[in-house]
Amino acid sequence: MMKWLNEQPLWLKIVFALPLINVIWWVARIVLSVEKNNTLGIVLGIILLILGLPIVWLVDLITIIVKGTVLWFDN
Repeated sequence: MMKWLNEQPLWLKIVFALPLINVIWWVARIVLSVEKNNTLGIVLGIILLILGLPIVWLVDLITIIVKGTVLWFDN
């Protein structure tokens, strides 16, 4: 899933980082952590998904514009 998201054009990544739609990136983080068998990443991803921290979408938007992908320690 993360590979598919990273292959998308920048404008679509930015759309996916907008509030409410940002859940796509949260799920992608969980899937990436599951693929890499990273327990901490799975737990943090689930916490982000449940709490939906309001500032995370802004961090995602900035890192997508700067790096082209979301900030996650499994990348």
